[in-house]
This record gives sequence, structure tokens and C-alpha cells, in this order.
Amino acid sequence: MTEDFLQSFADAFNAHDLEAILSHMTADCVFEASAGPDADGQKYVGQKQVKKAFGDVFDNFPDAQWNHPRHFISGDRGFSEWTFTGTKKDGTRVEVTGCDLFTFRDGKIAIKNSYRKNRLETR
Repeated sequence: MTEDFLQSFADAFNAHDLEAILSHMTADCVFEASAGPDADGQKYVGQKQVKKAFGDVFDNFPDAQWNHPRHFISGDRGFSEWTFTGTKKDGTRVEVTGCDLFTFRDGKIAIKNSYRKNRLETR
């Protein structure tokens, strides 16, 4: 696994390219969102659920971008820092820093666990 792989994954997110995003992930991938009903956020399992979760992000924030990513790899784990920016359809603007923790398996992302700051939204 390389930092270039994680940059390619980040580029796919910024292009809102769901197929490219999922090509980086295992068939049984897990996405743990930063918000949700459980202590570890909302969990999505498998490419179908993960694709819908990411699609919902792009629908809610049509201009979503993860800016200035920095990537780190250590064995079968990885880490990306970023600044998320996006505007909801109602005009609410969001800008927060966050990170993803990754677990790799067979050259792909098996788990993407996201964290981000909880900031009051601005208009």
C-alpha cells in the first residue's frame, strides 16, 4: 500500500466518482461514518451500502471536497487528514477538519473509519 493509492482514493472522492471510489475498496468493505446512532457512528457494510452512503454525501453536499489531504501508511493501516468543505442544498456551508483511519487487505481498503470536527454550520 502506498500514499499514492490513498491520494488516488481522495481524488476519486473529489471527483464524486463512486465507481472509482469503490474500486479502491474490498467487496466486503466497511465504512464507519463520523455521525450516527452508535458510539462508532453509522456503519455501512458491503459495496452496495457503502456506495449509497457516499452517494448520499454527494447529494447532500453537491460541491463536497476534501482539501489538502495528507496520507500516512504503516503496515496494513493508513491515515488521511483533510479539510472538508461543502454547501448543503439549503445554502448552509460546512468547513471542518477531519481524518480517515484505514485498514487494508489484499491491496484495497477493507475499513474506512471517518472522524471530523463537530462545528456549528455557517451560511
